[in-house]
Amino acid sequence: MTEPTPPVRTGAQLGLMSCHHCGTVWEGAGDGECCARCSTRLHARKPDSFNRTWAYLIAAAILYLPANLLPVMITKSLFGTQQDTILSGVIYFWVSGAYGLAALIFIASFLVPLFKLTALTLLNFMAQRGSDWRQLERAKLYRILEVIGRWSMLDVFVVALLAGLVRIHGFAEITAGVGIAAFGAVVVLTMLASLSFDPRLTWDTRAAAKRRKRKQQDGMKRGETVV
Repeated sequence: MTEPTPPVRTGAQLGLMSCHHCGTVWEGAGDGECCARCSTRLHARKPDSFNRTWAYLIAAAILYLPANLLPVMITKSLFGTQQDTILSGVIYFWVSGAYGLAALIFIASFLVPLFKLTALTLLNFMAQRGSDWRQLERAKLYRILEVIGRWSMLDVFVVALLAGLVRIHGFAEITAGVGIAAFGAVVVLTMLASLSFDPRLTWDTRAAAKRRKRKQQDGMKRGETVV
């Protein structure tokens, strides 16, 4: 018969606090005190993490639509002016037979930002509720977001490269459209949201808070001090 899994105890519950600058772990330090090693202010969790993460996510979600609907690249040539969005570029490469390039742009420029928005919204919502649902999987999901986030700027790099290379006066000229600014803002905002979210909040469940409160009450009854 398998033994029940013991409840997860976080460093904050054990009275431990790490310095985010030098990594030193202190015992019994209060929130807002200075690190005795590097003088950085100590915080058990990132200050105001939920509100800042929601603000960045909402702003990124608002800009996600114009980033995909407005032109990201404007091509002027002897044959006229052509405006391309992210999805029209994907369709063009797919019809042209460049399936790999079309799939790469679709995944990096459309699916990855959408995945980051959805995943961060889920992580922030569940952490704010103090839910203990699939905590380990949620922690792994945050690590995945950190890995794939760097590929979100692919379209910005492509447009910047083409704008620098294709500039033949009177024949052809490529410039960045309004959509690329919105797309770049979405990427930056999702990166800021990821940085603002504290993954340690995933383990701060309501059940753990209740256990800590019950432990403190029991200690007060016995005349003990619980850190």
